[in-house]
Amino acid sequence: MAKVTILGATGNVGMFAAHAISEIPHVSEMLLVGRPGRENFLAGCCRDLSDSFAARGNDVHLSYSTGLFDAKGSDIVICAAGVPRRPGQDRNDLAFENAKIVADAAATIGRSSPDTILFLVTNPVDVMTAVALKYSGLQPRQVFGLGTHLDSMRLKSLIAHYFRVHVSEVHTRIIGEHGNSMVPLWSATTIGGIQISNLPTFSGLPKQEMIETVRTSGEAIIRDKGATVYGPGEAIATLVRTILGNENRILTVSSYIRSEIHGIGDVCIGVPARINREGVFPVPIRIEEDEVAGFRESVEKIRNLTDEVMERLEADLKPLK
Repeated sequence: MAKVTILGATGNVGMFAAHAISEIPHVSEMLLVGRPGRENFLAGCCRDLSDSFAARGNDVHLSYSTGLFDAKGSDIVICAAGVPRRPGQDRNDLAFENAKIVADAAATIGRSSPDTILFLVTNPVDVMTAVALKYSGLQPRQVFGLGTHLDSMRLKSLIAHYFRVHVSEVHTRIIGEHGNSMVPLWSATTIGGIQISNLPTFSGLPKQEMIETVRTSGEAIIRDKGATVYGPGEAIATLVRTILGNENRILTVSSYIRSEIHGIGDVCIGVPARINREGVFPVPIRIEEDEVAGFRESVEKIRNLTDEVMERLEADLKPLK
């Protein structure tokens, strides 16, 4: 049985993720962490969630804190803390502001919970994964981000709707930045085990329109209802279940790569990875030339932004030695 800690639990995504994670049978204990001064809100969240557990018949021990050292002994720490994206704002606009929050939290988690798996949700998630890896002092396998997992699920849903098949029949993935430079892998897309390009109707597939829908999906939801909640929350729970269940599934998350994709690496970015109780392990793959070019461009964008953020952090914070 496992303990899961959610940092940033008073936010929309953190609260719904807590509810979704509580349904995972491997979870026996959950800690909700928020900022000092939010104790009443955290207490209310715990009471509300406990009522839902009672109605559902769950037996998860729930507690709250405003101190990250209470995360000691956690199997997974989910970092959803940070400033949320506002309508019309790019994820990368949040980079430095959120990096300071993540760096401080990661350093504390690294000291208090050296055996944990640190799961980043805070945006821009690829850069925040790199920041957390550096400042936590944890191993690369122990630190990962939500990355393009939700983007891949969004594309999967669009393809299933187009071909009028059950969503479970579609396998696809998006790599690269969780953002505008994301790269769909049409070469790795299948329906019912059949490579999508071998289906006669593939020629009419509105690929560019679909990818643009995926790229702007988060912004559209934020514009219409103020925040993305259910999609990210369920995606987070899926990854937690994959880890705690030691499932060895290959999902597309933000992870540190050395040179697994056509020799490209030394960056944290969305890639296919095998995920289990030990952590996240990027899978070497070969892709089409145009996909390599798109991935290389995405990597350079994230590398440049990561370098810029790290340089600014060096002036404000001392990295963990």
